Amino acid sequence: QVQLTESGGGSVQTGGSLRVSCAASGDTFTKYTMGWFRQAPGKEREFVAGITWLGGSTYYSDAVKGRFTISRDNAKNTMTLRMNSLKPDDTAVYYCAADNRKGRLPPEPSKLGLLHRSDVDYWGQGIQVTVSS
Repeated sequence: QVQLTESGGGSVQTGGSLRVSCAASGDTFTKYTMGWFRQAPGKEREFVAGITWLGGSTYYSDAVKGRFTISRDNAKNTMTLRMNSLKPDDTAVYYCAADNRKGRLPPEPSKLGLLHRSDVDYWGQGIQVTVSS
């Protein structure tokens, strides 16, 4: 099992920057493709960004591409999402996610970092990010 704990987040004005981090404990961190999802009030949880276990491949939703950067440090069992040029639409609870890809065919090469909500094996508890206009 993997325990995921988010930190960072907070409140910022439009155009500002924030960072959310995820610390993993328990199972071997490098077994997992890691990612971030978010859920705004009244909306479904949606994929934001993902990164493969070696960090060689990343994938972003169209909504955040060019503004957000995902990275991981396997030596420290941590993952970070840097968020720039934040907009009010980015306001949500952000969840760290881990997917071991077990029993599934690998995705196409251009989408190695993409995670699907239904495939996530472990979730963090979530952390609030609020962007005011």
